[in-house]
Amino acid sequence: MKPNLGIPENHLQVISSELNKLLSDEFILYTKSRNYHWNIEGSNFSEMHQFYERQVNEINDMIDDIAERIRTIGFYAEGRLEDYLKLTSLIEQPFTNSQNDQLKNLLGSHETIINNLRRLITLFADKHKDVGSSDFAVQLLEKHEKMAWMIRAHLSGH
Repeated sequence: MKPNLGIPENHLQVISSELNKLLSDEFILYTKSRNYHWNIEGSNFSEMHQFYERQVNEINDMIDDIAERIRTIGFYAEGRLEDYLKLTSLIEQPFTNSQNDQLKNLLGSHETIINNLRRLITLFADKHKDVGSSDFAVQLLEKHEKMAWMIRAHLSGH
């Protein structure tokens, strides 16, 4: 049963499509972060292992929130790896266990998502008249900006 949210179906379809692309980006970022959590090495292993774990958990929560937002507006969330890989705008770099390279890779992914979220905030509110999804994107933006700041703080020490 489709929800009656006061937003035309064609607008909700576009919003759903954009949210599924975002979901795909988040899932790729989650996978990168999980990979780095598993494969970090070095004298600060324990600190970085915990740092990556916190990032993984935060991204996992965002993934769930995005999927639930898609369902809230009456559409289905993507859930297949094949579809995530088709929809993502992120690049999977070659394997590395270099902390510096890992952090730079994650920072680049967060910044890509941040820039996309800025676009979506305006798109959702102005073009599609969905302030709920726009506000949702603002909340995600704030989380990614904080996570990127923490990564930059780690990088400044290298």
